[in-house]
Amino acid sequence: MVALPVPSDAELKALAEQVAVATQRERLMLVTAESCTGGWVAKTLTDLPGSSAWFDAGVVTYSYEAKQALLGVDTRTLEHAGAVSEETALEMVSGALARFGAGVAVAVTGIAGPGGGTTDKPVGTVWIAWKRRGGYAHARLFHFPGDREAVRRQTVAAALHGLRKTLTE
Repeated sequence: MVALPVPSDAELKALAEQVAVATQRERLMLVTAESCTGGWVAKTLTDLPGSSAWFDAGVVTYSYEAKQALLGVDTRTLEHAGAVSEETALEMVSGALARFGAGVAVAVTGIAGPGGGTTDKPVGTVWIAWKRRGGYAHARLFHFPGDREAVRRQTVAAALHGLRKTLTE
């Protein structure tokens, strides 16, 4: 796989604008559930003027306890699959929709580094999940290169790309 350039602020803003247009066209509200990005997806979206018309909420959950309490992630999922897993990402995105009035959600969980990686889940491992209310959640595994900043920027871009796709299909 060829590594893509790390997205700039301007590129992230352009993606956010596309998501905003698609969200408004679909007459939906949007919610984010984030771990490794620390709210960066929500920040990128809410940097846009008028975002209160289509952005409902953003939740940052780093700990197991926060994922359980705020998003309803099952204890068994975290114990067996771990926080950085397809199962957890899917439960995060579904929990975000269940707890808020939004019609579309994105969830991100990963290892941005520099520490925390393992042989099975090295730094740069990120799961992102998307879901529209009434639809099925889907998740995708990414392995982003670079330092913490690069991993997080690439994660934000991938989350926004996936939101745009979820809203236009």
